Amino acid sequence: MSDPALRLRAVPTISDVPAPFWDACANPGGMIASALPDGAMANEARTAHENSEAPLQVLKVSSQCDAGRKSAINAAYNPFVAHDYLSALEVSESAIAMTGWQPQHLLAEAADGTLLGAVPCYLKSHSRGEYVFDHGWAEAYERAGGNYYPKLQVSVPFTPATGPRLLVRPGPGAAAVRAALAAGLVALCQRREASSVHVTFVPKDDWRLLADRGFLQRTDQQFHWHNAGYDNFSAFLNALASRKRKTVRRERREALENGITVHWLTGTDLTEEIWDVFFAFYINTGSRKWGRPYLTRAFFSLIGETLRDRILLVMAKRAGRWIAGAINFIGSDALYGRHWGALEEHPFLHFELCYYQAIEFAIARGLTRVEAGAQGEHKLARGYVPATTYSAHYVADPALRRAIAEYLSRERAYVDAAGEELAALAPFRKTHV
Repeated sequence: MSDPALRLRAVPTISDVPAPFWDACANPGGMIASALPDGAMANEARTAHENSEAPLQVLKVSSQCDAGRKSAINAAYNPFVAHDYLSALEVSESAIAMTGWQPQHLLAEAADGTLLGAVPCYLKSHSRGEYVFDHGWAEAYERAGGNYYPKLQVSVPFTPATGPRLLVRPGPGAAAVRAALAAGLVALCQRREASSVHVTFVPKDDWRLLADRGFLQRTDQQFHWHNAGYDNFSAFLNALASRKRKTVRRERREALENGITVHWLTGTDLTEEIWDVFFAFYINTGSRKWGRPYLTRAFFSLIGETLRDRILLVMAKRAGRWIAGAINFIGSDALYGRHWGALEEHPFLHFELCYYQAIEFAIARGLTRVEAGAQGEHKLARGYVPATTYSAHYVADPALRRAIAEYLSRERAYVDAAGEELAALAPFRKTHV
């Protein structure tokens, strides 16, 4: 009997994919694949095929790829690749064609329509909201007479957090599906006449897989806090050098002067009234930083409905009035800090809400790390240490590819050297391991 064909196609909205089937690939540890209604996926897929364009590719893969119907393995949960999160970005009109993020999600399906893999992908007309900067590449290519846009962006819009990008249902054939998705991105690039494909904040294993398939490798630096089994915040402080410990205590004390109190809000605490308040913080601070914030008010209502137990708002109140707040997302092993905003300026309040309170929460929940967003060497003195991030880039034009490859070779060496230097400046006692 011949092996079944794996079909690759792109869909213009994540609403074309039922949430349980997407999440069986994105976060398989959060559900049991065998619990999906028998034949439901195939029926949904057949309906979708009736209104879809021709497949990008039809590849022969092992029949074992359909073994994803077995019970899912225990895997890390990443909130940003969940169907609920990506759908909220689209439904709220935060990430749509009008804002320069046209969904082009890549799907890998078995011959019977069973979804075996997916990639969150967008056709883009600009490079904003990505946190891996290629503006220089675009400008150089345009000066040389090329068209850098449109390009394909494989990421979670506006979210500089590492997580799975080649989403594959578990099973013996998962590696073959992952490889097919990588090939499918190149095919989609050709079909959409895009200049390039950019897979950002990708896990290191997939970074290497993509490199083996012709993608250029890029690295960058973030700062993450790691939980060394601390019982409480005091135990973490005890791991710091004396001078750094005193500085943290002073910053925390001064941040809460003027009668400021801090509150953790999650689950049913996240009312529409609270979202109104937080959105005012987001708009006020975001407008000063970016000119026009990326997320709409509707986005927060949607995630408040579907992901409320995966969200932590750290809010500050003074004289009975909310004055500042930070939003975090809760993964299976990490707390992800995303946005912060304030209506009043107070010394060190940003550090308290975004960094120190995040550490307190991670210790209380037993989470292994805190990822506090992009860049920020100021985080180092507060216990956040250098962490390398990875991205992979397929460039269609050979001349542009050569120029970028030379640049990235030098950039990777710089990132490595900078990481070593920064790690040596970590605030921990020399006896701390």
